Amino acid sequence: MEAVCAFSVGTLHIPTAPERPTSFRKSIFFSNHVNSHISLVTGGISKSKLFTALSPPPLTESSNQPEAEPEFEGQAEKFDWYSQWYPLMPICDLDKRKPHGKRVLGIDVVVWWDRNEGAWQVQDDACPHRLAPLSEGRIDQWGRLQCVYHGWCFNGKGECKFIPQAPPDGPPIHTSKKACVASYPSSVQNDILWFWPNTDPQYKDILTRKKPPYIPEIDDPSFTKLMGNRDIPYGYEVLTENLMDPAHVPYAHYGLMRTAEPKVKADREGGRPLELLVENLDINGFIADQGWSKSKFISPCIFYVYTPDKPSSSGETQKPSAQKKMALIFICVPVSPGKSRLIWCFPRNFGKWMDKIVPRWIFHIGQNLILDSDLYLLHVEEHKIMDIGPNNWQKACFVPTKSDALVIGYRKWLKKYAGGQVEWRGKYTGALPSTPPREQLLDRYWSHVVNCKSCNSAYKSLNVIEVMLQIISVASIGIVATMKQGTMSVVTRNSLVLLAVLSFALSRWLAHFIYKIFRYHDYDHAFR
Repeated sequence: MEAVCAFSVGTLHIPTAPERPTSFRKSIFFSNHVNSHISLVTGGISKSKLFTALSPPPLTESSNQPEAEPEFEGQAEKFDWYSQWYPLMPICDLDKRKPHGKRVLGIDVVVWWDRNEGAWQVQDDACPHRLAPLSEGRIDQWGRLQCVYHGWCFNGKGECKFIPQAPPDGPPIHTSKKACVASYPSSVQNDILWFWPNTDPQYKDILTRKKPPYIPEIDDPSFTKLMGNRDIPYGYEVLTENLMDPAHVPYAHYGLMRTAEPKVKADREGGRPLELLVENLDINGFIADQGWSKSKFISPCIFYVYTPDKPSSSGETQKPSAQKKMALIFICVPVSPGKSRLIWCFPRNFGKWMDKIVPRWIFHIGQNLILDSDLYLLHVEEHKIMDIGPNNWQKACFVPTKSDALVIGYRKWLKKYAGGQVEWRGKYTGALPSTPPREQLLDRYWSHVVNCKSCNSAYKSLNVIEVMLQIISVASIGIVATMKQGTMSVVTRNSLVLLAVLSFALSRWLAHFIYKIFRYHDYDHAFR
């Protein structure tokens, strides 16, 4: 899933830079060009200084040398990874009936719905008693979070309200500060749950001083806003820069493009020079001009692409309500070294009827396939980057063309302001997880299905249908076998046999479909 995609049913169509630089290519289902302008408001963003991040001209021997790049003037302001809002999950994929365990910046948190306060709570995922994960617990009948190891119960503020093992006539040991679980500031914005990764009391009212990034189009009722999420088996840095790279789309996602757009050349020569420009780079991110689209990186998590407002035939800019608008919003979450989480949303103000009749899991089929198509490449790439050291990225990678401008700009932001990589505060040694078997690396069930309400529901329902088809097949054969000769007409007997065969065949096909869509779908570029 890359930053130059257009949204369609069943797949996420990814066009390359079009020959006419002011519009997206035509999607399978959307024949009209998409135009969008999305504003994003964040708290405390300072005025930017003009800063270009273009790679030097191609084929210049010294173009990839760090010495040729502008030196940072003075001491750059340091980006504080732990003084930012981070998204946990879309609200649509959180079940209010149970707690959920999530990890961000190496911090394990439990997310649960506090019906007494009418709010989502985010707390440390460790019971103060014996450090058992509270995310494996339950919500008790009084609406408290209960640890299932020994039954300790906590309210939304993290206060322990009940210890079953404590004598009722003894001292109130549950009121001890040591019995409390740490709570994090949290807020729901744009139908996404965000949290502040610091439990210090000084941040208790942080929401009044600094709010999570706000994207008006997601809350705009005139836009559709289907969301998705997936845990990714490579790190935040590689995930973010991959979404900023339109040049790899014709190659890494060629098979998908060929399905969506038959006019793509069969020899895969779909690439072309791209004129990308990064400007206004500062600690808060940067703005990029791709000629045919605009994009913004809002540090540390948000990257989104939109097309500028389209001028009318008279030369004046059309009113927003008169334009078909769409944006591609990607939210990249650092989880731990070698692991990240992607939340995506593609708001648009046209074709809204489609989302009302097509289940969300249908859209996720194509979107997951796009993620799978370069997942192994990026996992291996990250290990190679770690071998040479993240701070040596520009020495090891030859990026001589302007098509890599956004990637270079992101790496420049990372090095100048954020220390070259995510700050884990000593939680990890810096080593990446070892590469698992391919089927585990490309697993969809644990990385997406269990965390998506729509896909999880479809997975369970289709499994029930598969079992029912097998029962019908066996029952039909059983009826034919038990009926005495002459008690059943030939037509009826043949019909039951046919029903048994068709039911069995359909159950086998459905089993394959379920496995391929919800479990594991390999991607071999050599045969695409």
